[in-house]
Amino acid sequence: MKTLYAIRKHAALSLVCCLLIGLVTSCKTVKLKDAEEKQQLGEYYAAAEMYRKLYTKSKPDQKDLRAYIAYRMGYCNQRVNNNGRAISAYLNALRYDYPDSLLRFRLGQACQKEGRYDEAARYYREYLAEAPTDQRAVLALAGCDSAVRWRDRPTLYQVSRMEVFNSRRSECCPMYYGDKYDQVYFNSTQGIVHKDSVNAITGLKNNALFFAKKNEQGVWTKPKEVEDPVASEYDQGTPSFTRDGNTMYYTFCAVDATEPRTAEIYQSLRSGAAWSKGQRANVLKDSITLLAHPAVSPDGKYLYFVAESVGGYGGKDLFRSRIVGGSDFGGMENLGPVINTAGDELFPYVRDSVTIYFASDGHPGMGGLDLFRAKQDSAGQWHVENLGAPINSSFDDFGITFEGQRERGLFSSNRGDARGWDHIYSFEYPTFTMKIDGYVSDVDEVPIDKAIVRIVGRDGMNRKIPVKKDGSYSVELARGMDYVMMAEAPNYLNQNFELKTEAEEKNETYYVDFFLSPTDKPVVVENIFYDFDRATLRPESKEALDRLIKLLRDNPSARIELGAHTDRKGSDAYNEGLAQRRAQSVVDYLIAAGIDAARLTAKGYGKMVPKTITAKLAEKYPFLPEGTVLSEEFVNSLPQEQQEVADQLNRRTEFQVTGMDYEIK
Repeated sequence: MKTLYAIRKHAALSLVCCLLIGLVTSCKTVKLKDAEEKQQLGEYYAAAEMYRKLYTKSKPDQKDLRAYIAYRMGYCNQRVNNNGRAISAYLNALRYDYPDSLLRFRLGQACQKEGRYDEAARYYREYLAEAPTDQRAVLALAGCDSAVRWRDRPTLYQVSRMEVFNSRRSECCPMYYGDKYDQVYFNSTQGIVHKDSVNAITGLKNNALFFAKKNEQGVWTKPKEVEDPVASEYDQGTPSFTRDGNTMYYTFCAVDATEPRTAEIYQSLRSGAAWSKGQRANVLKDSITLLAHPAVSPDGKYLYFVAESVGGYGGKDLFRSRIVGGSDFGGMENLGPVINTAGDELFPYVRDSVTIYFASDGHPGMGGLDLFRAKQDSAGQWHVENLGAPINSSFDDFGITFEGQRERGLFSSNRGDARGWDHIYSFEYPTFTMKIDGYVSDVDEVPIDKAIVRIVGRDGMNRKIPVKKDGSYSVELARGMDYVMMAEAPNYLNQNFELKTEAEEKNETYYVDFFLSPTDKPVVVENIFYDFDRATLRPESKEALDRLIKLLRDNPSARIELGAHTDRKGSDAYNEGLAQRRAQSVVDYLIAAGIDAARLTAKGYGKMVPKTITAKLAEKYPFLPEGTVLSEEFVNSLPQEQQEVADQLNRRTEFQVTGMDYEIK
């Protein structure tokens, strides 16, 4: 990243990003004009070293000279990410009253990149007091405020340094190759082809193309330098590939001792298992306009790139050109002021027709280059969003690539490297499971293996899930969504349930069991209570009765009979009368709640129909075998304590479906 990719920050590098290589090593030959010339050529590493020596040789009483040298030394160090040295030099320039108001702006930038947001904000405010209309400082100040929030409330992306790709040198700009995402190309300064090169811009070797692939176990293997004809003695990188894998676009930066040269976009064709020698892509006719960081769209129709062109919005902007064919392209189209700023927008990555990612130091960010996502709405308007921490940091973060539509991939960052060298990191958004598990059983908790659970969601979900033989079902849902569920089965009433899933990103399982009421036999309405020896419903019956109301609303065509039963005590006539009044009390409650009286029948059975023990009751009361009828004769044969249990079971309110033919008027 720190060779030809120094263009990411270098506004002075419009024509000569790769001219001269060589460092001045002797103090005896250092002159101020030599350092100024190196800076003008964009050879910031060499210039910074020369300014350091000049500053050391200057005397403390030469305040104006020291201020001038310190400011330029700070600027050059800032360009090559020697941020600590940049701050120190800027502070010296400030101490010697260097008159350029940009000093405070640049000092703010350096502090922000170190994560010293309070200091950075102070310098930005001081600068804005003199230049209140400078939008760069306005946005940078906003970035300081946002950065603290992003840092303290990071997203759930998991970021890791990819040690298998990284060396003791610099690596950056990864890009997947192939639809299996098991190969990756990137830039590195560890290459053999450049082993003797020293770039005066950065002090590093030139970048070479490297690639790595996964083995049969899915593990990344050690990267290898690309030795195909595309390899060059010059600086090259930021690869991008067409979907068919047959064309690679990349940035190329040659050196010419006689003519000014700048970064250009080249292309190479895949021939067999090798990449051909690169040829200049004819995005522009001239070769002195900076073009870099190519990114081909997934559909192969457009090439996105960075340019420093007349008519831009300041710094380096993002453009695109239609791919006509071969090495020919249509006109350049600026992506506009929502994406491009007065700062630099770099390293585009096109994920789909409406989503691009890019790096910028012009939008509010955490410091240096931040990664941003831009999405285009149906009206063609772009909406830009900072990816936040931990993908972004106070350092330079750029060059992102995704594994297709998966929320994982690779990017570049110089975080955690005291030298400011770039390395490759992986990122992945954790996969959260939001689901419903449950069972569909009858009211006696016997699984219904022919049941179906239907789920309708506000997100458009409309599914029917057959339950398994054990009555179980399971289905994944979306976060923060409203759902309506219904369980149904032949010869059973439907049962509905409403669910709203949580919006919080975490693993969550909801358990929803359905207990369906049969249409061919009576069902006890549990927890119906009356005053002693009367038909008055007690308040604690409300919950059970409201469930019955919901059941009737879930099954609007059902007609039911409400039957009340008593125990063996008292005469037949008395018990039938009491039971009739109790059944009518329940019917009256349902009618008052809005259930049509035509759907309801009250029947008092008294003690004529004793309870038959089910398997569920037999499990609860072992002294009552399944199938036993709690007749008066049987109950009288039980011990006193067991008689009370039997009498309680006989005192019940039941409903029986009498038809499914009710029509709503």
